[in-house]
This record gives sequence, C-alpha cells and structure tokens, in this order.
Amino acid sequence: MISTLSIAKGPPLSEEPGLGTLTLPGFLREVTTRFADREALVLHSPSGVERWSYATLWERSVEVSRALLAVGVGKDSRVGVMMTNRPEWIAAVFGVGLAGGVAVLLSTFSTPPELEYLLQASGVSVLLFERTVLKKDFAAILGELEPQIQTSTPGRLASARFPFLRHLAAIGNSPGSGASQAGGAIESWSGFLARGAATPRALVDATAATVLPANTGVLFFSSGSTSRPKGILGSHRSVAIQCWRWPRIFALEGDIRCWTANGFFWSGNFTMAMGCTFAVGGTLVLQPTFVPAEALELMQAERVNAPFAWPHQYAQLVESPNWSKVDLSSFRYVDANGPLARHPTVSTRWLEPRWAYGNTETFTINCIFPSNTPPEVAGETHGVPLPGNTLKIVDPQTGITVPRGKRGEIAIKGPTLMLGYIDVPIDETLDDEGFFRTGDGGYMDDAGRLVWEGRLTDIIKTGGANVSPVEIDGVLAGYPGLKVGRTVGVPHDTLGEIVVSCVVPHDGVTLEEAPIRDFLKERLASYKVPRRVLFFREEDLSMTGNAKVKSSSLRDLAAKRLKAEI
Repeated sequence: MISTLSIAKGPPLSEEPGLGTLTLPGFLREVTTRFADREALVLHSPSGVERWSYATLWERSVEVSRALLAVGVGKDSRVGVMMTNRPEWIAAVFGVGLAGGVAVLLSTFSTPPELEYLLQASGVSVLLFERTVLKKDFAAILGELEPQIQTSTPGRLASARFPFLRHLAAIGNSPGSGASQAGGAIESWSGFLARGAATPRALVDATAATVLPANTGVLFFSSGSTSRPKGILGSHRSVAIQCWRWPRIFALEGDIRCWTANGFFWSGNFTMAMGCTFAVGGTLVLQPTFVPAEALELMQAERVNAPFAWPHQYAQLVESPNWSKVDLSSFRYVDANGPLARHPTVSTRWLEPRWAYGNTETFTINCIFPSNTPPEVAGETHGVPLPGNTLKIVDPQTGITVPRGKRGEIAIKGPTLMLGYIDVPIDETLDDEGFFRTGDGGYMDDAGRLVWEGRLTDIIKTGGANVSPVEIDGVLAGYPGLKVGRTVGVPHDTLGEIVVSCVVPHDGVTLEEAPIRDFLKERLASYKVPRRVLFFREEDLSMTGNAKVKSSSLRDLAAKRLKAEI
C-alpha cells in the first residue's frame, strides 16, 4: 500500500551495484591495483606535461603518508590540505587516509579572516598548502596571521592563535614544477617528503588497515552562502559510497577522460569528478584555475570526453574567443540540451542527471534520477532516494511528517549522512528518528518523487502564495542571451514580498525586461511571474567561492535598486 505521508525509502544499500571497499585507503588500493598501468591524471603547466599512472598515484600517496607518520600524525589527526587541482592535492588527501588521519579540505578562495577561522575551527596539526594561487601568497598570509610562522623552525611552531598547528609544508609556485619556496616554520615540499624516508612501508600498511568505514575520513566546510561556513565531518563510508556510485548514475561506459577546474575541496567535485573517474580507471585532466580559452585548448589536446563544470563556467566557455576554433568532437558526456552540445563538432544524445537533490551533509546527492532518464519518468521533480536513504517532508515548526503533496521541510537520513558538525552535539543536529533536517523546502508527489523549492528562508511569500525561486530560475535558464538568473523576494507593504528576478546578460548581449516577463508568462502561473526583472553585471553579485549567489546580499541589492527607481 502506498503511504499517504511524505516519506520515501530507496532500495537497501546492499542492493547498490558496483560498490567496492568503503574506506579511502581501500578505494585507492583497489583502483590503483586494478588499473595500475593506466593513466590516472595529467597536468599541463609552463614547465611541461606531468602524467601519473595509477601505480604512480599509489606511490606518491604512500610517500605523503610516510612523511605524515614521521611528523606524528596518528589516528584521527587532522591534516589541512589547501591546494588547487593538482597531483599533489590528490596524493596528499589519500596520503592522509593511509596514515589514519582526517583530511581537512580548505578552499583556496579563502580570505585571510576566513582562513584564520578555518584553521582555528578545524584544529589541524599539519597544513599542506600551495604557496601561491593566482595573486594570493598564502605563506605571506599565514605569516601575517601568526608572526611566529615567519620566525619559528619547521616542526617547532607553538602558536597561541593556532594551538594545535605544528607543521606546515608548501608546494612551489609553478604547478607541476615540484619547486618549493619555504621559510621560517614552513617547510619545502621536498623537505617535508624527505622526512618519511626512514618510515617503513609496513607501517603505512598497518595504519591503513586500522581505518574502518565508520571512521571520520574528511572534514569539509560549507560554502557559507547564508552564514559562516560549517565544519562537516564525513565518514570514510560516505565518501567511498559516492565515489563508487557516480559512474552508475552518470551511465559511463568505456574509457573516461574527465576535465575539471573545480576545486576538489568541495564535495561535489571530489566525488562527481575525481572519485567517479578513478572508480572506472579513467584519466583526470587537471586545470588548477579556470581560464576558459586555456580550458578549451586543454580539452582538445587531451581528447576529453567528460568535461565537468558548473553552468556559469559553461557560459564562459561558449563566450571564449576560441570557442568556434577548437575541435571538441571527443565530447560524449555533455548534456544533449546544454550549451556545449551546440558546438559544431559535438554530437551527443547523453542526458545529464539534472533531476537531483543533495547537500554537503550527505556528501552530495541523496535523491536523483540517473542520466538518460526519460523526461516523462522524472517529470519536473528532483529524484527519488538513492539506495539506503530515507526521505521525509516535515512541518518546519512541529517536525511532524506531512501528507504527500503538502509543502514542508526536507529531512533525510542514510549511509552517506555526515557524522555531525564540528563543535555541535549530534542531538542538536538530528531529530529523534535520526533524520537531518536540511532547512530546504519542498514536497513529495504521489509517486514518491521529491520536488525541491529552495531554502525555506528563500521561498517567496507573495499575496498569500508561496513561490519557489528555484522553479523560476529553471525557466529563466532557457532564455536566450541570459548568463545568470536568480530570483528573490523583496519586501512589499501590501503583498508581503514581490517576486524579482536579477539577471546578468552574456557579454555583448542586450536584454530587455518586457520580453523576459512575456517569456515567463507563457511558462509560469501568473502569480509566479516576476513583477520586475533587474539587470546587473556579474561583478555586482556577491558570490561564494563555488559560484553560488548569496541570496541575502542579492535581496538587499534588488531592494536598493527598486528604491532608487522610486
């Protein structure tokens, strides 16, 4: 009998096909043994092209692990890794796992105040970082945050500001060059690795063997689009499950060559790009920072067939001056309805799994319809629970599960759910049944499919009706010439809020308000059509490091613009 309540369960995790060992060390050992001679990653840099086989990836990870063990890293020690997408990042994170530690993944977009908070909140004892990222010199920033870093010697740091931090090691300026610049308490990369020369490999094997699926494997920080970043503890099992399952969700077949320039310090990029590629023995084509023209040349040269990016990056690729000059005929896993599929050399029928919902707390997606799902099956929903997951919709005030079709707060539990937030008791995070209440609003239809409507705080209440900005933005995305479209509710004296869409046109494109509203009128109920469409430059919008628009800032910006027009 179909439940009349908004609760849905995925199949048991035991029925999930394709799962391997459920720890990071086990995942690495399994893929590097199975695909030893295949190319695992490639990096183009000014000093040349660096290629690692899977066997090399294993050796480099063991090398980092031996050094970590030599400086005292033990079970559950927290090790910070702050680098762009480069081979050393991957070796460092897996090396931490082999040593039994917890990899603390820090964003290279961090400002000095943010970095200070992240180091204090995470309590890392070792920091492995890339000295220079674009215009940031992190060695100088760290020295300003704690002057003792400039004057102490490696391994001797005793800082009241960062009381657990003892060791720092920096990779050099030039990606792939292996060069390092150090000083004070900051050790060179080569010097740090040399510390492990006397550590027996048998000790690495022994520490890796102590790692269990339920142990803490990673500490991620949320992007902070609405508040200060939250530290999210993930188990080895949660990370490994998602790495193993993405090839099935993406319906990957044959050799995979995946390009990405998105930081692996965000969970989606970690599992959907890196983990997914390694799970099938594919090749990661790395770009440390996103430069559209260089990305296109790189994808052409390396015959990439699975580019992994976010919508704002796709728009920049299409606008790049060399867009029409490159050969992208190797592309296979690009959405047939997306912008990359419109390149004259691309031919594909693959459909991206757009029907999905997830969060960092569940280590990316928890509800989805996989690639190539017919539209009539997915509808306009955001999927069904993945194996092992249970989903319910509850009243935000009482926590009681609501009937199907009624709006409420999305709550989820399952095998990839976080172990908790740092410094927050678990009983303040989960409800009495072990569900994580996400703060997102939505409802469940009669078929048990989730419809996500955005943050509860972002749902627009206008004239007594609830309007989902996510729905409007999905329609806006189909308007020609529009690069970014985000909808917010702006306070109104009589309606409570009015619906306002804030848009950024593509470079060189002129858009007008009336035609956009007419476009939306044909596709949305009248009360959902924005009262106003406001135009901005991309630099006007306040963004997080992973290109999420900060809704609170955008709401204030729109309100000021409307007030100025009065």
